[in-house]
Amino acid sequence: MLGSQGTGLVFAAIWVVASGESPPGFGDLLPALVAGAGGAVALSAFYRALSIGTMSIVAPISATGALVPVVTGLIGGDRPRAVQILGMAAAVVGVVLASRESDQGHGGAADARRSVGLALVAALGFGVFLTLLKPAADHSVPWALLTVRVASVTAIAAAVLVRRAPVRAAFTREALPGVALVGTLDIAANALYAVATTKGLLSIVSVLGDLYPVSTILLARAVLRERVRRSQEAGIVAVLAGVALIAAG
Repeated sequence: MLGSQGTGLVFAAIWVVASGESPPGFGDLLPALVAGAGGAVALSAFYRALSIGTMSIVAPISATGALVPVVTGLIGGDRPRAVQILGMAAAVVGVVLASRESDQGHGGAADARRSVGLALVAALGFGVFLTLLKPAADHSVPWALLTVRVASVTAIAAAVLVRRAPVRAAFTREALPGVALVGTLDIAANALYAVATTKGLLSIVSVLGDLYPVSTILLARAVLRERVRRSQEAGIVAVLAGVALIAAG
């Protein structure tokens, strides 16, 4: 996490310099600071939950984090059309179906309970991130992303120091390209989401931005040759249908 988030920090800093934009006020960037810290907590909880739990439980729970910006957007005045609401519902159901795998866990009941609790923490953290990135992006997308990464890297570095966690394994010649690729894709996804929030309704953009389990399933099938169950195929179809309905609205 430190390596990937650090990579994103470098790219965000380059974008800020290239944009030539003056920094917004501290108050304008404060939501991004909270979003970055929330995102770091969410990723940590999500990865840990996956390591001790099962995807069939962890992924659907973590994906419900989109409900936080959806509710926030509706309270703030978002008025999606009926067809878009139907599309959002289809997309959420599709994510749950696509994320389901075998129910065989890695540990006992204690680990199962811990994984659920961590998944709930991840959902809340992702929801905070998706919600608070928008107000900062409204002032400046490059500065919002830089602030998010400063907050996340600071939080992760503090955790590493407190726990005295070994970091050399992530910075070896073999591991570094993969870590850097993860960080590059992560900051690119954050940038696209931040720009999208300035163009469309938060309630809709956040749902579309929270469809990551579907791409994970597709990549696992293409790269790792993992088999996709019929329920997962149905979920992927539901997500695509939901996206089409949202776009049609």
